[in-house]
Amino acid sequence: MPHIVVADPIHPDGIDRLLKAPGVTLDHPGNPSPGSLAERLRHADGLIVRGTVVDRELVAKAKQLRVVCRHGVGYDLVDVAALSERGIAVMITPEANAASVAEHALMLMLTLARRVIQQSDGVRRGQWRVQGQSATFELGGRSILIVGFGRIGTRVARLCAAFGMKVMVHDPFIPAGTIRGAGYEAVVDRDAGLARADIVTVHVPAHEKNRGLVNADFLWRMKRGAVLINTARGTLVDEAALDNALRSGHLAAAGVDVLKVEPMTEPPPMIALDNFVVTPHMAASTAEGLRRMAWDCAGNVIDYLAGKPDRDAIVNVEILQEGRAR
Repeated sequence: MPHIVVADPIHPDGIDRLLKAPGVTLDHPGNPSPGSLAERLRHADGLIVRGTVVDRELVAKAKQLRVVCRHGVGYDLVDVAALSERGIAVMITPEANAASVAEHALMLMLTLARRVIQQSDGVRRGQWRVQGQSATFELGGRSILIVGFGRIGTRVARLCAAFGMKVMVHDPFIPAGTIRGAGYEAVVDRDAGLARADIVTVHVPAHEKNRGLVNADFLWRMKRGAVLINTARGTLVDEAALDNALRSGHLAAAGVDVLKVEPMTEPPPMIALDNFVVTPHMAASTAEGLRRMAWDCAGNVIDYLAGKPDRDAIVNVEILQEGRAR
């Protein structure tokens, strides 16, 4: 009888799906077993997490653990290498939050293009003709470079095209023909794309090779007066370099949903700037997105333990290919 532990609160529909699964026993925030999470995992076959760090120490005593599912698409809080050594599958919910995050990226573009925060603040202060209105701009006709053409990047491309933007895509892992076939310009030379784009939006996973991807060199290769959007991970951006680019006027603005250190313990230097907009890592957290992530997490773990793994949702799929899965 499979035993599943849900470490963090998730949408009730996800809990309900687990409770209704035949033969499954459940330990969840609404009805937790006594002891620490490590103790609760001693007899667990599956684990679902949101913000919990899953490392070698946590799972050391989890002798029968077979699968860990991350509520969302980022898995930087999970030690994939340590779990792979044990034959434990790491899963995500790749489709569940894509629409929510893509819409959030577009919202940040519109907020910066129309200076929404400054205009709203001015009206609240009793002004009606707020300075800066003539500096606002339309998205239609502007060039955008989408860095990363996965599930979120493809949706951002569709939304931007619907606004009449000129969509360029850079992703070295996607054939140029696939990008062109979708109706967008494939940019092989990223730096050339940075020099042309009015807006650059980043949609790549956070791993060691991508850490600091958006560094001083990346930013200074961007077109002067361009806008940067990041709804992926804060570790992708060198925040000191971004602060310099914004203060110098090289970049017109930046909108982010993520910071290098989360939760924010100390405000980053650019937080006081009028041309910087930040939201608290909430892009995926719509009512619809939260429900889908919980529902898909539950389904992923149930199916995996039943011998029906969704390979598209497995990060370390090589453990299946090599016969090392538990």
